[in-house]
Amino acid sequence: MPAASEPGAAGAQLPRSWRPFGPRIAGLVFGLALVVVCAFAWFGFDPETRAKFTAFQRGTLVFLGLLIFAVMYALMRSRVVAEAERLVVVNGYRRHEYAWAEVVAVHLPPGAPWATFDLADGSTVSAMGIQGSDGARARQAVRELRLLLDRG
Repeated sequence: MPAASEPGAAGAQLPRSWRPFGPRIAGLVFGLALVVVCAFAWFGFDPETRAKFTAFQRGTLVFLGLLIFAVMYALMRSRVVAEAERLVVVNGYRRHEYAWAEVVAVHLPPGAPWATFDLADGSTVSAMGIQGSDGARARQAVRELRLLLDRG
């Protein structure tokens, strides 16, 4: 079915951003839960047990917490932004910009973790901003992107 004839495809206005819903909620909930559990565990120790932790051990725990936060934040900030002159793909901490002429197609096969873009040079790029786990929301995003590609 051509992208323009798919239901809901007419609503793609520029600029338009797509962000993953499930990973953003999971990152927020699990991050908050990790902080709460660690705080309760730390303050649940008696003062004698807390005193046994060295500065290096405390620093290691803080470093691991920050590392987990950085990974969660990278996944949460992933997005795809369609602008009039380009398509911006942010995967974690990397940002890629493509002219519309460079993007040939967008795919989200069943069971795929995220959408992929086929580029004019024969390569592909993952778009973590459109997560397959978001179901109908992800399929709608792919329909809108296909419509925009057909326009371009």
